[in-house]
Amino acid sequence: MDRSNQTSPVVGFILLGLPAHPKLEKTLFVLILLTYLVILLGNGVLILVTVLDSRLHTPMYFFLGNLSFLDICYTTSSVPLILDSFLTPRKTIPFSACAVQMFLSFAMGATECVLLGTMAFDRYVAICNPLRYPVIMSRAVYVPMAAGSWVAGSTSAMVQTSLATQLPFCGDNVINHFTCEILAVLKLACADISINVISMGVANVIFLGVPVLFIFFSYVFIIATILRIPSGEGRKKAFSTCSAHLTVVFIFYGTILFMYGKPKSKDPLGADKEDLADKLTSLFYGVVTPMLNPIIYSLRNKDVKAALGNLVTQKRFTW
Repeated sequence: MDRSNQTSPVVGFILLGLPAHPKLEKTLFVLILLTYLVILLGNGVLILVTVLDSRLHTPMYFFLGNLSFLDICYTTSSVPLILDSFLTPRKTIPFSACAVQMFLSFAMGATECVLLGTMAFDRYVAICNPLRYPVIMSRAVYVPMAAGSWVAGSTSAMVQTSLATQLPFCGDNVINHFTCEILAVLKLACADISINVISMGVANVIFLGVPVLFIFFSYVFIIATILRIPSGEGRKKAFSTCSAHLTVVFIFYGTILFMYGKPKSKDPLGADKEDLADKLTSLFYGVVTPMLNPIIYSLRNKDVKAALGNLVTQKRFTW
């Protein structure tokens, strides 16, 4: 018998969080709050210097500014909800608010995948075709590329969220997560979710598989070009221009592969530990990665460090 005929429709969800680990919740609350403040400060400063310093008005730093803004949006769509779930046991969230949170989370994740691919293309042109770089990566090209990343990610999120919200939800309304993570929400549907699964599979291929392949082949050509540079200093300088992006790519996609690629445990005790590990990994992906991005780009980039130094110097003279 169809479950939807047995119980009344769900009008809201309960976010489970970590009810079995109250001490861990208190510790995570402090750590995540501090991390969120660092995210806002670090990415905010990075956006500020890329806007104010004319030397950073280039395609690479335009993409970097978009990445920083995206990280702020992504964490703001989930971190306040996570912090509230730590303070409020079995936090209740309305269906509409859950749908908005699903959309924002999916949109930001998909947009970042495309944006990292466009940044790889920028590095490919800069290193493999340096003489044509100003022509190929003109403002008329890189601005639509960034805008296209946002449009593509938002469109995909709209499709996935629309399909999810059209499902009937009845009976169990407890989401075993900190936020309205779309896979956790789909498990509560009392109808066939095969269309949702197929749609998400296609989206994963487009927004995960294609950018990964694009980034991989871009760096194959980049590395081949760098190895042909005769001087060691020249090779080091060329590689330093893309090392920060490559580090961010490894962290971003490495965390995703760890979350969704590892085998599931069949042992009940092992499943409980695995469930805790999945939630903590999701937290790492949601807050630590956006915190690391500005740190990586500022520490490994002379232009950004110089711009930060100029900004601090100007503030001192202003005071």
